[in-house]
Amino acid sequence: MVHKKILIMKKTIAGMLIGIAVLGTSCKKYLDINNNPNNATSATPELILPQALTYTASVVNSYNSYGSQTGMYAANAGGYGGFGESITYNYTTSNTGLWGITYDNLEDYQAILNQTAGQDIYDYYNAAARVMKAYEFQLLVDAFNDVPYESALQGANNLSPAYSSGKDIYKDLANQLDTAIALFNAGANVPGVTPLGNSDVVFGGNATKWKQFANTLKLRLIIRGGDKVDFTNKTFSSDGFLTTDALVNPGFTRDNGKQNPEWNTWAYGYTGSAANKAWMPSEFIFGFYDGHTLDDSYRGRAIYYLFPVSAGQDKVTGINRLGVESNSLTSSPTGSFWYSGTDRDGKSNGNQVGILKGPNAGQPLMLAAESYFLQAEGSLKGIITGASDATLFDKGILASFNYTYQLPDKSLSVPADTLAAWVSKYKQDNIGSFLVNYSLATSDAKKLQAIITQKFIALNFVNSQEAWNEYRRTHYPAVSPGSGFTTFASSVSESTRPDKLPTRILYPVSESTYNGANVPTGITPFTSLIFWAQ
Repeated sequence: MVHKKILIMKKTIAGMLIGIAVLGTSCKKYLDINNNPNNATSATPELILPQALTYTASVVNSYNSYGSQTGMYAANAGGYGGFGESITYNYTTSNTGLWGITYDNLEDYQAILNQTAGQDIYDYYNAAARVMKAYEFQLLVDAFNDVPYESALQGANNLSPAYSSGKDIYKDLANQLDTAIALFNAGANVPGVTPLGNSDVVFGGNATKWKQFANTLKLRLIIRGGDKVDFTNKTFSSDGFLTTDALVNPGFTRDNGKQNPEWNTWAYGYTGSAANKAWMPSEFIFGFYDGHTLDDSYRGRAIYYLFPVSAGQDKVTGINRLGVESNSLTSSPTGSFWYSGTDRDGKSNGNQVGILKGPNAGQPLMLAAESYFLQAEGSLKGIITGASDATLFDKGILASFNYTYQLPDKSLSVPADTLAAWVSKYKQDNIGSFLVNYSLATSDAKKLQAIITQKFIALNFVNSQEAWNEYRRTHYPAVSPGSGFTTFASSVSESTRPDKLPTRILYPVSESTYNGANVPTGITPFTSLIFWAQ
């Protein structure tokens, strides 16, 4: 069987739609509500917002696939071939579908901004669209660096948009998030303001959670941008940061076209047919559960199918190192190794813990665990005040356990005090590791390593792109030459870097074809860095 990435969606040349396809997921919208954001008269903001947010769930699923397939979380499964640049890292311009789906989705948010500009009764919609525009442009910058920004999303008015620097985009995104928070606050005082209500398939119309999301996104921008970006304002509103998971769920079901996108990509189709089986867990991430690096049987058994529970038991979860192509290796089972349930017919499941919880589960935009680890780093570096970095670090671990043992309806499968006891046992099982017991981190460098490593564990196959971004920024979790338990680099990597990893993906060929006067040249996957990377 020849491995092929699933390519289905539309490509946008930063403003115009042309047909293309993309990595890892079906990205069909429930309803494609506009082609030209400057003339989107066929739908109101109330209709556009839930469709746009639902499409974002598919976009994020594709970024998750991209991040995981660097080798951090996923490796090629046995019995498959033709992985090519996925295992050599010698990326080409044909493997860049993320570009198209992200700009396509951004057009929807821009349509809301265009329709609601200057209309006070739509302050909440304008603010939510502004937050999501910042969310998705950061995805683009973190993948491609310089991208069309100020002159993008203008439809036929600008078919060849100029590129803005990643640094300048980061700065403006932080400003846009400040504006969004101000609009949420202003909307509360506008008579007859239109509530988000059922149009908000993330927070159910809760403006405070939207403001916390905006603060957390701004914190991520400031931390990642570091001293390379001259941010206008590094303060945050009094609303605080996310303490709950930001999940998109418009009412995902097993119906055709309405499944959770990650479930649809990696577990089962709506008919019960097997989804992608060409990938399996990497040795590197598995080592953080099975004792090679850390001992974490509680999260391990919730996440992985047939995860060994007791010490000394034979390992039955199939794992591999990226790049090792051998038919003797186990391929992923029906439903994948990331689905821990034992009901494997594809139709009787849907109420599971772990990562692939079911077709009805929400798709994470950001986990509370990531928020806490961002806050921990922010506290460590003096960017925010309040709770200590140690306290926030521990809250991040607990939040990760909470999400792991959360069911599709967001209820916990075990009592909260049981989860707290499991976290205590996790610390005891790793009593000598500063990666788990923060008090053992005796320097700021070790504290940062602990924070990023625990974030890496929490984001396992959930928002993999963020773990990949953090590795390129900090070089944590630490890797070293040797087996797949000590490095996630492909065994057949063509990278010239000491860590044998790539630095970025390339701009799509469409940009050199249709926007050649503006697209940056001389970009390579082994030497060209995102502005914040090392």
